[in-house]
Amino acid sequence: MRTLHLGLRVADLERSIAFYTSIGYQVLGVVPATELGSLTMLKLPGEIQVDDMHPTLAHLAERGVQADQPGSPDGSADFWTAWVTDPDGCRLELVQWPDGHPDGMTRSDLTDPGQSR
Repeated sequence: MRTLHLGLRVADLERSIAFYTSIGYQVLGVVPATELGSLTMLKLPGEIQVDDMHPTLAHLAERGVQADQPGSPDGSADFWTAWVTDPDGCRLELVQWPDGHPDGMTRSDLTDPGQSR
């Protein structure tokens, strides 16, 4: 299964669009009138995964996006995570996977690989 999209209610649409496009999302279009209101459809090429955390955070900072201090979950030099927060308080995790890790999260990345949510 793949995620097609999710819905976020935001307080300030333009502010949120500026945030999400600054971290790589692309505006695909707008659906102006639905029972939920106006919808802005965004697309993220790939996952929120980065090749090199520190230059990525510097690039985001140049665009006014601040991130939490990055950390390495396993203490290695090539596995990094950092969080950014959108204008409405939704947190997004950026991940630089270690060499040899498959793209995206896998079941083996869970603390207990048998757990489900």
